[in-house]
Amino acid sequence: MEQLSRTKTALGIAFVVLIWGTMWPVYKVSLNYSPPMLFAGLRGVIGGVFLALILIPQWRKIQWKKTWSIYLISTFFNILMFNGIQMIGLQYLPSGLFSVIVYLQPVLVVLLAWMWLKESLSAKKILGMVIGFLGVVVVSLEGMSGKISAIGIILALITGMGWAIGTVYVKKTSALVHNLWLVAIQNIIGGLLMFGYGAYTENLHAIHWNASFVWSLLYAGIFGVTLATAAYLKLMSAGEASKVGSFTFLVPMISVVIGTFMLNEPFTASLFGGMVLILLSIYLINHKVSRKTAADMGIRHAN
Repeated sequence: MEQLSRTKTALGIAFVVLIWGTMWPVYKVSLNYSPPMLFAGLRGVIGGVFLALILIPQWRKIQWKKTWSIYLISTFFNILMFNGIQMIGLQYLPSGLFSVIVYLQPVLVVLLAWMWLKESLSAKKILGMVIGFLGVVVVSLEGMSGKISAIGIILALITGMGWAIGTVYVKKTSALVHNLWLVAIQNIIGGLLMFGYGAYTENLHAIHWNASFVWSLLYAGIFGVTLATAAYLKLMSAGEASKVGSFTFLVPMISVVIGTFMLNEPFTASLFGGMVLILLSIYLINHKVSRKTAADMGIRHAN
């Protein structure tokens, strides 16, 4: 049973990082045909409605009167702060630098999980997070050229903080609300708010409804913001937030690798070096020290 559980966890993590890793190339395609906030709103509504239709037989599990505050708080952090602010912030910073700042998220999750969820915080785990973040920096070096603005950096920090707080909040409240309904409802509410903001600040007629845009919109909405997010939050609820969160360091790496093979972008020494650092980071954070080894070293077994 334990081996089966580990296999399911590994498959779930692989699904999440592969889907999220493909999102950046998909976003690049989508934003050629739509203003950013309108696209973010549409993909959220499409993904949320898709999941809600599947969940209709379980509508009683919404328990809105009892848990409405959880839905709204999660919407604020996971959708408006993460997805919404991200779309605005990308207009002020090079995508490489923006993603580096956003991927402070796994580091923040470790600290928040230690403070709010009482998860262990060992020197090895801290070292692993630092190495992982450095790996993201190295992987993203090629995308850091361009104009840098203070507002862009602030928005990137807000995006990463929103994602981290939202992730830990969902884990903390996972026993109180239906996980899949949370993903569906937060995307519907957040998507409608972002679309409304986009309709006010952007040009609706600037959307080009061609096959490439529709395909990328459906893929981003159904797989990116719904199925992958649902799997990620399920993994968070079942395991240590810091350990699951460490695997998100793989997302920018996979994104760059996909760009190398699908968009003919160069495979550089910085990409290889960053990959090595990220994989070392995940090993350090998730490797268990045996009880015998821990006793020999005179430390308390933390796993």
